[in-house]
Amino acid sequence: MSVERGIEHAAQPPAALPRKLADILRPELGSLANEIVDEIRATIPAYARPLDGPYGKSIRAGVEYAITLFVAQIADPSVSKEQSHEVHHRLGQNEMREGRSLDTLQSAYRVGARVSWRRIMRVGRRSGLSSAVMSQLADAMLAFMDELASVALDGYLEAKARTAGALDTWRRKLLHLVLETPPAPSKAIAELAQLTGWTVPERATPVMLHPLNATVRPRRHNAVDSDVLAELDCAEPRLLVPGEISGARLATLQAALPDYRLSIGPCRQLDSVADSLRWARDALRLSERGIIEARRVIRAEEHLATLLVNGDTALTCQLRDRLFAPLAGMTGKQQERLLETLRAWLDSQGNVVDIAERLQVHPQTVRYRMRQLQATFGEYLRDPGARFEMELALRAGAPPAGSPEGYTLPEVLPSPRKSPQWTPSGS
Repeated sequence: MSVERGIEHAAQPPAALPRKLADILRPELGSLANEIVDEIRATIPAYARPLDGPYGKSIRAGVEYAITLFVAQIADPSVSKEQSHEVHHRLGQNEMREGRSLDTLQSAYRVGARVSWRRIMRVGRRSGLSSAVMSQLADAMLAFMDELASVALDGYLEAKARTAGALDTWRRKLLHLVLETPPAPSKAIAELAQLTGWTVPERATPVMLHPLNATVRPRRHNAVDSDVLAELDCAEPRLLVPGEISGARLATLQAALPDYRLSIGPCRQLDSVADSLRWARDALRLSERGIIEARRVIRAEEHLATLLVNGDTALTCQLRDRLFAPLAGMTGKQQERLLETLRAWLDSQGNVVDIAERLQVHPQTVRYRMRQLQATFGEYLRDPGARFEMELALRAGAPPAGSPEGYTLPEVLPSPRKSPQWTPSGS
């Protein structure tokens, strides 16, 4: 909501009006300005006070700029509106700061339109203007006053948004807008950002917050930097930090939020920062399950593969059920031991000595377990596709709480593709 926005949506200039009208109307401007100001003071109680100070001068300047610009547009439809729009934008801001309502502001513009039309009617009759020209003149004048009222309204709302309580509300709305999926139009973000005084960055970094203990109470106002959009008093507290989070910025955030764990998403273009926030949220979730180490600061960038393989819990469980169905008849401890050995075998590419070191067992124990694995999984251990799927399932971490223990043997297991014979290396 800005002066520029008012210009963009401005009414069309009265280009069709005869330019000689400017010469007819120009001598009326001085007395018309006085008449409009007097009428506003007489009919709207909020403006009844003397207008001798700076506030009164701004009201009078707004009226004078408005009627002067209208006549100038008749003489030259290409004349710039910027200066007049600036005046009325500031006028709207001042009205809010003076404590007047929107109705009062809009009433002043209606009074201005009414008084102006009365004067135009008198001048028109005196000058013998045709009814067609008078009708065009009325349409142009009313559209012009609506345009200036809209510019003043933008200024009023901008000033209102910058008050302490309103500014916080608008900044939260801006954060929601930036994080919308699919992305919100960049123009909408830019307008709301200007309203709140936030400089729109090309790239930004989202941060999910999680209380370090259950006694932490979310607070609306923490000492985060002014360029950081924040929403703290909600179920999922989060921040949006312009640009990369450097060491200095991270230290500032930690100092401002001492009771929170920070999960930082990758720095992304603004139209894809919602994806980064989702990854930061997922990293927090995996830290609660013990799959990612629950440090004070978690950087999702360092765990992209883990986030990928844990991205769909139901799908991961389905993959586990299919791959590890042959373990269904074993005890939980037997399953755990064989899966631990399978993971070490996959990581070590079958090297028995390396597997023994990883598991802290004797190589002969490894050979025994590998024979068990071969007897259990057979051709699957020779199939590159099956081995890849097993590694994905094992790297996905333990199933979340509430998942069934063990596996149900499916009716049909897929036939593995033929591969060279497998033998453990290092034997």
